[in-house]
Amino acid sequence: MKRAGSTGSLARRMMLIAAGWISFLLLAGGLALDHTVTGIVTRNFDEQLGYMLTGMIGSAEISQDGEVFFIRPLGDQRFLEPNSGLYWQIRAKGHEDFPSRSLWDRSLSVPDGHFDAETHVYDSFQFEGEPLRVMERSIILPGSDAKWMFTVAASRKDLDDQIKMIRSILVYSFVALGVGLLLMAGMQTWYGLFPLRHVRRAIQKLRTTGASRVNDPLPREVEPLVNELNALLSHTERQAEEARTHAGNLAHALKTPLTVVMNAATAQAPDLADTVIREAAVMRRQVDHHLARARAVGRRAVGQSRADVWPSLEAVMRAVERLYDQTRFDLDGNHEVVVAMEKQDLEEMLGNLIENAAKYGGGSVFVTVDAAKNERFCEIWIEDDGMGIPEAERTRIFDRGARLDTGKPGTGLGLAIVRDVVEIYGGAVELDESEDLGGLLVKLKLPRIGG
Repeated sequence: MKRAGSTGSLARRMMLIAAGWISFLLLAGGLALDHTVTGIVTRNFDEQLGYMLTGMIGSAEISQDGEVFFIRPLGDQRFLEPNSGLYWQIRAKGHEDFPSRSLWDRSLSVPDGHFDAETHVYDSFQFEGEPLRVMERSIILPGSDAKWMFTVAASRKDLDDQIKMIRSILVYSFVALGVGLLLMAGMQTWYGLFPLRHVRRAIQKLRTTGASRVNDPLPREVEPLVNELNALLSHTERQAEEARTHAGNLAHALKTPLTVVMNAATAQAPDLADTVIREAAVMRRQVDHHLARARAVGRRAVGQSRADVWPSLEAVMRAVERLYDQTRFDLDGNHEVVVAMEKQDLEEMLGNLIENAAKYGGGSVFVTVDAAKNERFCEIWIEDDGMGIPEAERTRIFDRGARLDTGKPGTGLGLAIVRDVVEIYGGAVELDESEDLGGLLVKLKLPRIGG
């Protein structure tokens, strides 16, 4: 058997979607968390520098010679250790620099010509191999007109090591979290799609055991699929049963004419030729009837059929008017209605009914589309001004070969074909008495699209 085309794996699609969203969310969350945590660590580092700068400013005084000095030593011993990584410096134009002992023979490069009334913090790379975090502020001390620039600097090594450690923890944690989430998504996909294997086994059971329905308990999400499958199986069974019924009916219908011909031929009857012609006509009518039913069933099985009623009616009316040019035809009703059946079957039924109305009527035929305003069905009323059909005969007239007026040509199969075809499409046909014209009223009920 030819394999049906595939649109890809559901599991692969679900895993790709999960992987994409997990990667995006972890990346976005990781960047946001990294920015937040490194900001907190940096602010804590800056706060420590700020405490030191505030202590420097609070301890600074102006000596008799106009130079700055500390009235009390700063508490951190690293200011006394050369190249310890923690430094301070006080500078003013026209005065000697006042540096910490930890600077030893170096000095902090501070831009001249500006006044920082607020604390200013920045990174500096003035010391080779030792990036610094620098905080500075300009102060005018009592007893001096000079603008003193207080500067405190600390090596970024400790800060960068903390940030590096935090980022390492974040990376390893988020990678482990991503792997865990992907494994969970994989397990969820496997577990979530596992019931589909039950569907496959249930369908395989249909083929191997001859069961006619899927009755195994299945998840609610696949119930619509199973219901549609069961409906398809039911539809197929009905078609097969209809085919068997049609074949049996045709065989039964042909059996009697064939027996008559065989008996006439065996007896070498003198009217053999007339008998063959008569019985052949009967067999031909039966074959035409069953072929019409078979075509309707076949076209219905193709898919969702649809036909515009008004254009089909106009086409049928034009054809019938040529045959019955003395008859007056009127057409009224809904121009937009669409029914769920094939256009060819619709026109064959309408042709049979309208031609019968013209043939057996008194000269007037009136057709109304959507006469009953039914939501599920479109009712087409076909009325004539003939003698009508007695109520007792309205059921029998649908039998194959039944005719009430034998004075006019016909096979007696028209209404039988109409009834059979309309029932195949889920509609109905009824006979009644026309209140307006006084003759026969045929109510043809056809299922609407979406009804």
